[in-house]
Amino acid sequence: MVSWNLPCIRFCSRFFAISGTKGLRESVYSMKEDIMEQRKMGDFGGIIHGGDYNPDQWLDRPEVLEEDLLLMKKANVNCVSLGIFAWCRLEPEEGKYDFDWLEKIIQRLYENGIYTILATPTGAMPQWLTSRYGEVMQVNAYGVRNYAGKRHNYCPSSPVMREKTRQLDTRLAERFGAHPGVIGWHISNEIGGNGGDGACHCDKCQDAFRKWLQDKYGSLEQLNAAWWTSFWSHTYTDWNQINSPSPRGEDLVHGQNLDWRRFVDSQQRDFCREEIKAVRSNSTLPVTTNMMEFFETLNYFKWAQEMDIISWDSYPDWHSGADELQTAASTAAAHSLMRSLKKRPFLLMESTPSVVNWRQINRLKRPGMHELSSLQAIACGSDSVQYFQWRKGRGSSEKYHGAVVDHRNGEDTRVFREVARLGKRLEKIAPRVIGTCNRPRIAMVFDWESWWAVKDARAVDNNLNYQAVFVDFFRPLWEFGVDVDMVDMEGELDAYSVVIAPLNYMYKKGYAEKVRSFVKRGGCYITTCWSGEVDDSDLTFTGAHPLEDVLGIKTEEIDVPDGYCENSVRYQGTDYRITGLCGLVHAKGAEVLAEYQNDFYRGYPALTRNAYGDGESYYIASLNERGFLKAFYGNVLRERGLECGLQVRLTEGVVVNERSRVAKDGEQVERIWFLQNFNREAAVVELQACYENVETGEKVTGRLELPSFTCAVLAEG
Repeated sequence: MVSWNLPCIRFCSRFFAISGTKGLRESVYSMKEDIMEQRKMGDFGGIIHGGDYNPDQWLDRPEVLEEDLLLMKKANVNCVSLGIFAWCRLEPEEGKYDFDWLEKIIQRLYENGIYTILATPTGAMPQWLTSRYGEVMQVNAYGVRNYAGKRHNYCPSSPVMREKTRQLDTRLAERFGAHPGVIGWHISNEIGGNGGDGACHCDKCQDAFRKWLQDKYGSLEQLNAAWWTSFWSHTYTDWNQINSPSPRGEDLVHGQNLDWRRFVDSQQRDFCREEIKAVRSNSTLPVTTNMMEFFETLNYFKWAQEMDIISWDSYPDWHSGADELQTAASTAAAHSLMRSLKKRPFLLMESTPSVVNWRQINRLKRPGMHELSSLQAIACGSDSVQYFQWRKGRGSSEKYHGAVVDHRNGEDTRVFREVARLGKRLEKIAPRVIGTCNRPRIAMVFDWESWWAVKDARAVDNNLNYQAVFVDFFRPLWEFGVDVDMVDMEGELDAYSVVIAPLNYMYKKGYAEKVRSFVKRGGCYITTCWSGEVDDSDLTFTGAHPLEDVLGIKTEEIDVPDGYCENSVRYQGTDYRITGLCGLVHAKGAEVLAEYQNDFYRGYPALTRNAYGDGESYYIASLNERGFLKAFYGNVLRERGLECGLQVRLTEGVVVNERSRVAKDGEQVERIWFLQNFNREAAVVELQACYENVETGEKVTGRLELPSFTCAVLAEG
């Protein structure tokens, strides 16, 4: 069982113990004393339900706040995020702060059983700041400084930006750090999400980049060797010659590109770290920041080290394809990533109850999908469902973005009713869910730096999508009802029975030794073509594959069958179409389990197994249609005893996630299953044992019908 550090204990005792507000008197002005006493005693738990609240847009209409309080109670809301984009309201002039309006709102919410996650408002800068201090705005890769406006337009290296942020954050912590209605800090908002790569290329950032490189390499000789700068005679002879990658200059030195990405991530983290330091100067409340699933720019495994708890914003593109399954699988993978960052429950910080406004086509969630997608988050490890946003604004770019409260009709809307219904369901399941978590025995290797290197590789397939391939390898496990953790190459492997590393292109220092030890002690390691190609400087390995002894193969060429040269692999008597890369390998001790069927490499190994120590390794030489992975994974799961814990015959589009509770000694004491139907029509499953419906207490067994877009929450009965 994963232990909880003290900040997280405090965080969860406050963050997760906030349900029970249904006992409020109808009056908007007071909370029942027994509920206040319950919270103080901490003897009840709950799932956070609420969202992004922007009353600063409505300060000229006090009646809106009163209406919001009534509607929040009807929607079973127990928490909101405040102040995310309120810098100009909090500091309307430089050095002049106005927190009174915020305190009144926090207090009124608290009096009504609604708690606040308070944001530092650095996601968007006020006009007085940008007009007075031009250095705070980013410079793009062409060397042009941005105009004021939009979000995340700040330079993380700017001393002025850092100081103005420190001053505001410190004042906020002084004022609200001990307020009983505030339960945590929301640091900035969707950091790095400015529509580009999150980078600033100004002179201050260039200087910081050079200093970062000096600290890393120590000498230009070491840097030139790592970057292979003899390429095109681009050897650096002075630190000041080095600039960020740019279409105006150098952007083809892969080691330089990789280090720039690392620097951008590091500099943004350093800025965030300063914000955290500022709020912690006067507050002991836990901190989080809302991440953005597989967001390429930032290495979230490193960001997780800065946070007390993980949160993220989830906006799947439902109803965009022939069915919902690919979207559902991708979303499950993203949830699993967020849970894996700390191997603890996370917070769904933002979602939409209806529609977004930033895609070319913005589809409404069909009836039932809001509840299903929200419960999917809970199933995968979230202890919250929160929305952007509570109430729609009247103007600007997000006026048509979905919200709980529309421009008109108040509570009399389909969306509001669905939100309220979900709130009641969350209240029912919370006592059984809070304190549980997903505890996978399978891990998949997802590494940001390897992703960056793959994207830059310029090899046989320059359209190769690392994230998409990763999800393709995740999806069959999800369909089997088997939970998966994600780890990067710096993570530990020994807690798992099986480790899957698709397109593990880069091998960081020490990684091969870690895998070798894992397999030798009895683990099962599965990897693919286009793995072990480069080191962490993006320099190719020469000689044998770094894990040749573990895999029992020799790698040679790589191809991309297409058009007239299509190919397939035969596995256990069935042919499966190749859909992407395929490597040409030779068995050197490994057992050949599948072979190519066409072209000059007909008969070459396409899937191998090699015994090593007490464990085994598999090498999948090609990217194949999904049926291949389902057949292969099915065999591995059976051999390893890792099949779905719910005794059920699943049908297409119906999936299972399991959360469990363990005792202090590590013994599993309760298992909760979320049985989800992502089909656009009803589905029937066969339960092979008797279970309890967590929401109703009824016993269920045998034939169970799941209407379209529904989720049943079951426990051992």
